[in-house]
Amino acid sequence: MFTLPTSNASKRVDIWRKLRRQGALAWRNSGYVLPNTPTNVERFQWLAEEIRRHKGTASVAQVRGFDDLAGDELVRLFREARGREYESLRREAARVVSKADVPSAKLARFRRTLLEIAARDFFNHPGRDRVEALLAKAEGPSSPSQAARHSRRQFVGRKWVTRPRPGIDRVSSAWLIRRFLDPGARFVFAAEAAQAGDAVPFDMFGTAGFGHRGDNCTFETLRKEFAIRDPKVAVLARIVHDADLGDEKFGRPEGVGLDRVLIGWAQQGISDNGLLRRGMELIEGLYQGIAQAR
Repeated sequence: MFTLPTSNASKRVDIWRKLRRQGALAWRNSGYVLPNTPTNVERFQWLAEEIRRHKGTASVAQVRGFDDLAGDELVRLFREARGREYESLRREAARVVSKADVPSAKLARFRRTLLEIAARDFFNHPGRDRVEALLAKAEGPSSPSQAARHSRRQFVGRKWVTRPRPGIDRVSSAWLIRRFLDPGARFVFAAEAAQAGDAVPFDMFGTAGFGHRGDNCTFETLRKEFAIRDPKVAVLARIVHDADLGDEKFGRPEGVGLDRVLIGWAQQGISDNGLLRRGMELIEGLYQGIAQAR
C-alpha cells in the first residue's frame, strides 16, 4: 500500500510500470498484491524504499488471506490477468507468422515478451503453451527432423579437441557430448586440430569435425547430427545460439550472462580445463532449471 504526492505524477507512473512488470494485482483502491514468496517480498520492499525516498508513504504487509475473497478466487484473478497478456501476444504473433516470410527479429521480440509474461505467471496459465506452440511452429521444428547422421557408438571412448579458452558454445557442446554421447569423453585443447592426433575436432576453424554450419552454432550442429530430441536441449540450443552468435534470433538472453561469467573466469587466469569444468556445471544447472520451469 502506498501514496505519492500528487505533484509527482511521473514517479507514480514509474512505480505503476514496475508493479505491472512484477505481475502485481491491483487490490481495489488500496494497494497491490503478489503471492507471498521471498522474491516478491523483496521486490515490494525495494519499491517501498523507493517511494519513501520520493516523499511518499509505503507499507508492505504479509497476509494470510482476505475475509471477503477466497484464496481460489484470488488465484483466478492472477491467472486471468496473465491469460489476457498471453492472448494479446498470441493474436499479435498470429498476424505476423501467418505471412510467408517471418523476420527473425520479430520472432525474437515475441519470444522476449513471452519470457517477460512467463516470469510473472505465478500459477501456470495454459495460454503460455499456446503461444509457445505458435512460435515453435514459426521457428521450425524443435526436434531434428532427420535421422542421426552419425552413430553415437562410433564416438564412445574418443578424445575431443577444441580451441583454448572455451566460451559458451564450446562448454555447452562439451556438456552435450558428455551427457548424450559419451559420459567418459575426454577433452583437450589445441590451436590446430592436427596437434591432437586422432581427436574429434569441435568448434575449430577450417577443419573437419563439428562446428558452425550455416547459421547454426556448434551446439546446434551436434544436436542435429546426432538427432538429440530432448525438448530441454531444444531450449538450450536456442539459448546458446543467441549467446554465441548475438543475432537475437530466438530472443533468449539467458546464455549471455553465462558467457560473461566464462569471460570473467578466463581473465582471472583459470586454466582451460577449469573453464570447461565450471562451464559444464553452469550448463547442467541451466538444463535442470529449464526442466523445473517447464
